[in-house]
Amino acid sequence: MSAGAGHPGVPLLAALATAWIAWGMLHSLLAGAGAKAWVAARWPRLAARERLLYNAVALATLAGPLWLLATASGPALWSMPAGVAVAADLAAIVALAAFAWTLRWYDGRAFLGLRTASGSPGLVVSPLHRWVRHPWYSLSLVLIWTREMDAAWLVSALVLTLYLIVGSRHEESGLLREHGDAYREYASRVPALLPWRGCALDAEAAARLAQPAGRSRA
Repeated sequence: MSAGAGHPGVPLLAALATAWIAWGMLHSLLAGAGAKAWVAARWPRLAARERLLYNAVALATLAGPLWLLATASGPALWSMPAGVAVAADLAAIVALAAFAWTLRWYDGRAFLGLRTASGSPGLVVSPLHRWVRHPWYSLSLVLIWTREMDAAWLVSALVLTLYLIVGSRHEESGLLREHGDAYREYASRVPALLPWRGCALDAEAAARLAQPAGRSRA
């Protein structure tokens, strides 16, 4: 087989990158406070279901990028040694298990939009939040970069990595508004995505920062 045979062309890869970028921009726009206020002002009855609608739109609009990803799929760009492939699969399994484990620190029904959250739950500092500020994004990066890499997946991985970096920064502006000094202190001590400081918070510091505003520790 000649070099490059079976690989998708540049136009298809460009379309794939554009689709992922458009999906990320829409996802971030709908998650912003401005979009929520716009929905509440025009359709007050829908405001209570805003989270459910957001999740539905995010899932539905994934169809385009995923279809292009499947269409552009081709031969692997390089072969991973057997030991490396096994390690990559184990890392992905651990990441999925960690996702499931972190759900105990969240209100799953409110996150999915199946019920309206009552007030702010305070700053969530799960055990993984003691290592990185955005553990779901960090675990997503593990899943993204441990898969077999063909040209289409490499393009997707690069765009999604950029989206997670930019998205984490965008999300933090809202967290600062909501949690103020508690989040500012937390962000100064814990890295965003890569746990280069190790476990940056001990259990006592995490419990102190996680207290909802106006609530003293027992």
